[in-house]
Amino acid sequence: MIAMDDVSDKNKIWRMLAAEFLGTAMLLFVGCGSTMWFKGLDSSDVLKIALAFGFIIATLVQIFGQTSGCHINPAVTVSFLITGQCSFLKSVLYMIAQCLGAVAGIYLLMFITPTDSTITFGRTQVNTLLNPGQGFIIEAFITFILVLVIHSVCDEANRSNVVTPAVSIGVAIAALHLGFINYTGASMNPARSLGSVVATNVWKDHWVYWAGPMTGGLLGGIIHSFVLKRHTEEASSYDL
Repeated sequence: MIAMDDVSDKNKIWRMLAAEFLGTAMLLFVGCGSTMWFKGLDSSDVLKIALAFGFIIATLVQIFGQTSGCHINPAVTVSFLITGQCSFLKSVLYMIAQCLGAVAGIYLLMFITPTDSTITFGRTQVNTLLNPGQGFIIEAFITFILVLVIHSVCDEANRSNVVTPAVSIGVAIAALHLGFINYTGASMNPARSLGSVVATNVWKDHWVYWAGPMTGGLLGGIIHSFVLKRHTEEASSYDL
């Protein structure tokens, strides 16, 4: 699992890390940018944010998918780590690049945004009607769903049955935002939440956005790998 093979080609690993850094920065810049100027969330605002996150994720998968796999999310990276598809060292480097990219993206957004003490830069927070434990469960479960989608579209035996991975993942992101943005902000991504709290310096319940998605990522990777995965040699028996 430590495996140096993943990082032995310096040019390749630097390209991968650059892709993860840039991809996460773009995600924060566009996704969190879509939340600006909203004093409160009505149904049209939720739709705008959901579509912005869904579309930018689909775009980034198309851009960076062939370079780094376009994880741009520590929870996704840990799901590939637990299933043996990403080495420990590469996973750590990916997560560092993702967190740095998130901070860079949010600072770029801050630079172009007029100063206003009410602006939260897309900071995710648990709804005041919920407790942090409920927030943890929600973040874990929606990340679990997202990771199942990602692993399913990455399954070679399943490729002929899906639309492009970019579309599938983007639609999942949008749907989960539509369903749960009013509960926790529908983060599903520790780096995405980290960028916003760095910008606002409000760390209340931030642990929810690490513990929840990372738990969901681990469970999603395990369930797909050991329960749902269509192994190549078995795939033909499922085809009609």
